[in-house]
Amino acid sequence: MSATLRHAVWVIRGNPITGVAVAGLSFLIGIALFAPWIQPYDPLASNVQMALQPPSAAHWAGTDQLGRDILSRLIAATRLDLAIAASAVAVSFVIGAVIGSISGYMGGRVDRVVGRIVDVFMAFPLFVMAMAMVAVLGNRVENIIIATAFINLPFYIRFARAEVNVRRGAGWVEAARACGDSHMQVVLLSLLPNILPAMVVQITLNLGWAILNAAGLSFLGLGVTAPTAEWGIMVAEGARFILSGQWWLVAFPGAALMFTVLCFNLVGDGLRDVLDPRMRT
Repeated sequence: MSATLRHAVWVIRGNPITGVAVAGLSFLIGIALFAPWIQPYDPLASNVQMALQPPSAAHWAGTDQLGRDILSRLIAATRLDLAIAASAVAVSFVIGAVIGSISGYMGGRVDRVVGRIVDVFMAFPLFVMAMAMVAVLGNRVENIIIATAFINLPFYIRFARAEVNVRRGAGWVEAARACGDSHMQVVLLSLLPNILPAMVVQITLNLGWAILNAAGLSFLGLGVTAPTAEWGIMVAEGARFILSGQWWLVAFPGAALMFTVLCFNLVGDGLRDVLDPRMRT
């Protein structure tokens, strides 16, 4: 067993909640991967005769106003929401890490200009910016991914810029330059891999925020459109029936959202403990 794996096991033993979060996240990923095979019903098939049925043996999470099985829609929505979040965070991470690393390495005027641009972007309410982008581009899945990736960019640019700025004068960076590596090779092959462990924590936390962003856009009618199964849409559609007692329409998708974001946040905290050298002493 490697030293990193032994340390990870030690951290999880000292904080069992992290282990529970990892298990919960693995469970969600499994649901997303095998969603078409584990859905008990077609998530888009309606049956008005079974509309607004409470949870039962036939429908574990009840049915919605069109008689669609809520559990099947929750499973389908897990796949869609995780795919949107993972795609958006991957795009923003790759672009933001490269821009931030180059900015931090170059320093001087380039670093100041990039820093001021990032500060301007972060001065705007990022969710409002995402709403505006989706309203202009159209509420398709790919546009939601673009908008979510765009508003995540400042976090990765700022993080990579700060981390590289600290390391650019290190001896191993000077050694790489002395060996004939170009500036771009130093950034991409030496500096960027060195800061990846620290950025993994930011990636995990941003995944939870990206899911909330996608669900929020759908809740407001700017994200994924009905009848597609998506947690934000399910909450929005079920909100009309809360006062009449059909609590399951909102409770189950809301609980799925809360559980997923909580798992990502707790896993991020655990990764920070695993990757922090101070925790090894």
